[in-house]
Amino acid sequence: MEEKKRCQWVHNQPELYVEYHDMEWGVPIKNDSILFEFLVLEGAQAGLSWFTILKRRENYRKAFANFNVQKVANFNSNDVEKLMQNEGIIRNRRKIEGTIKNAQIFINIQQEFGSFSNYIWGFVDGKPIQNRIETIKDLPAKTELSEKISKDLKKRGMTFVGPTIIYAHMQATGMVNDHELDCFRYCEVKKL
Repeated sequence: MEEKKRCQWVHNQPELYVEYHDMEWGVPIKNDSILFEFLVLEGAQAGLSWFTILKRRENYRKAFANFNVQKVANFNSNDVEKLMQNEGIIRNRRKIEGTIKNAQIFINIQQEFGSFSNYIWGFVDGKPIQNRIETIKDLPAKTELSEKISKDLKKRGMTFVGPTIIYAHMQATGMVNDHELDCFRYCEVKKL
């Protein structure tokens, strides 16, 4: 059986990484709960590899109330201390406290725009950007748009939302289709 052609960044990666690429990466997501999940995970990734976070994803789900933004927004100092003892997540106090603060701001954005999805997808007029990535060298780490979104989120008070983190979030949630043109997922994702 012929091996499917995938994006170069997936070659020789663990099965969990390949599954993420094949099933999730680049799929347009408009569900606020999942958008919040990726915001938490991308923020946790800062300075680390995506695989480091991906293999801890279930631990993050348990630790952060299944990414229920209302519950996370109400975490207190006792919750922070419990999370600092949780070996299943990245025990970085700034990232943990940032997640709680970001949850509170996420709720403010939901109230202002009707949903976080309306807010974030408004930057691309509700339609994914279809990039034409030929090789891994063509993948940007950030773009003018991710810088614009990052600046707006920071102005609202969010942390761990720099332009590189936001671009990764845009890729993960399908705001941009950055699958390589010859990857089997490029056309599949483009149709979604």
